[in-house]
Amino acid sequence: MTAIATVQETPATAAPAGTSVVLEATDIVKELGHGAGKVRALKGVSLALNTGELTLLMGPSGSGKTTLLSILGCILSPTSGTLTVAGKPTTGLTPEALASLRRRHVGFIFQSYNLFPTLTAEENVRLALDVRGDRGSDAIVHAQRALHHVGLRHKLKSYPANLSGGEQQRVAVARSLVGAPSVILADEPTAALDSENGLAVMALLSQIAKDKSRAVLAVTHDPRTVPFADRILRIEDGLIVGEERRTEGVETVHELARNRKRKANA
Repeated sequence: MTAIATVQETPATAAPAGTSVVLEATDIVKELGHGAGKVRALKGVSLALNTGELTLLMGPSGSGKTTLLSILGCILSPTSGTLTVAGKPTTGLTPEALASLRRRHVGFIFQSYNLFPTLTAEENVRLALDVRGDRGSDAIVHAQRALHHVGLRHKLKSYPANLSGGEQQRVAVARSLVGAPSVILADEPTAALDSENGLAVMALLSQIAKDKSRAVLAVTHDPRTVPFADRILRIEDGLIVGEERRTEGVETVHELARNRKRKANA
């Protein structure tokens, strides 16, 4: 990863060739609490997410990572500042309109998987379509394709209790993908996994991020995730304090492994 001499990235930053900006946040401020207990969790954050990239948001506990992720995912509204998702400004939207925007354009991956224990892998994935009103045979096909994409075609009818931690997280990844969102937001996706499964999930996210129709952002403090990233944003005390971008032409860990496999099979 190569450091760039920048302290605060702005949405006006040009996207790399072959990509486009799919999410823009400008001067995001978020205050939590009231009166003497009021805390300014975010102090004017600006960033842009580009399609075809895996971006990591890294920082210490209490730096504002989770608050920022919730705002980017249209779960929280900022105290001030603007957010645009897939070309749609969120300012002034009602809670119902924000929820609709979130369902259509944002996929979430959580540290604790958030799977329903009484539903199969396929049914857990279909939930993401069900809340959008997408049901029936097409929803079943889309859910099965998503699970196949993450390597779990043989686990369609398995319940979470019969899946390993890595497999449960792959179901969560499939659920985030099934609605073809513009942005995928992952909150500490490797924190509950051992090294092997954590690296496998990051390789999967890196692969998903190559899709030029979406951006992937992962909040993490796990140093194992760094080699998979196209870009790293550093956040401290509610501000973006630095950016690192992989030098053009330098392969990520996932790309190195893939190219080695191709050469071995040639």
